[in-house]
Amino acid sequence: MNIVVTGGTGFIGHALVAELARAGHDVAVLSRKPRPGLGPVRYVEWDARSSGPWQETIAAADAVVNLAGEPIGEGRWTNARKRILVESRTLATRLLVEAAANRSQPLPLLISASGIGYYGAQDDRLVDERSPLGEGFLAELSAAWEAEALLASRLGTRVVLMRFGMVLERDGGALPKMMLPFHLFAGGPVLPGTQWISWIHRADLVGLIQWAIDVADLSGPVNAVAPEPVTMNVFCDTLGKVLHRPSWLPVPGLALRLALGELGTLMTTGQRVGPVKAKTGGYDFRYPSLEPALRAIVKKESRA
Repeated sequence: MNIVVTGGTGFIGHALVAELARAGHDVAVLSRKPRPGLGPVRYVEWDARSSGPWQETIAAADAVVNLAGEPIGEGRWTNARKRILVESRTLATRLLVEAAANRSQPLPLLISASGIGYYGAQDDRLVDERSPLGEGFLAELSAAWEAEALLASRLGTRVVLMRFGMVLERDGGALPKMMLPFHLFAGGPVLPGTQWISWIHRADLVGLIQWAIDVADLSGPVNAVAPEPVTMNVFCDTLGKVLHRPSWLPVPGLALRLALGELGTLMTTGQRVGPVKAKTGGYDFRYPSLEPALRAIVKKESRA
């Protein structure tokens, strides 16, 4: 297949591109900083804000995987930062849909990233793809992002909305920041500790995207989370166990909110999310449980 990936040089995208190429697909990566291609991977310049020659890659694509967007967890959520987070997602997605609309035949598939922040803070309630939109900035952001992607369905495109949980690997995301204090013997949970973490190993997230490409009748929201969410207390106890470090120094939620503002709610509230579509659809999770996932990551880190 000819597959176009936006955000293909990022934490998730570069791993996805490598696996797609390994599987025999031809991959075009839309990037602000194009580089020489290697084998079946080529890089095409785009700024995620304006039309241009990159649209020719959409005209020839069998599938588009849209991962474009500024990182959520970097910088306080000022009004200006929120605007950047929203526009970097909605405008890029809108451009892709507009490019798809100019094709002579419908784009067969658009997989667009989103987040489980769609559900808002849920306490202990278990939510799945049928659960309604929640409240808060991340819910509003996810809904706006998904609305732009869903416009492609009017063109006859199969649209999959991949709602990411906390993605775990050693070279990006939240995990390296969480591991650092444990390495310094100062690790512990963010209070209250009872908030749920719906996580996924990056290998499974990449696997889910590949699975979504192959399952022709899959559409709509798909929760990209492992089947066994855990509380913050359990997550940090498990991380400490794997790292052979104590989990003894809790981080007060108030201090986190004072330091990070509204962004601090990412760590002090959570969602208990189930991957119903993936499980009923037959996806076989490589890492369904947290401890083996963390052990695989730490083992890889020790070899680096």
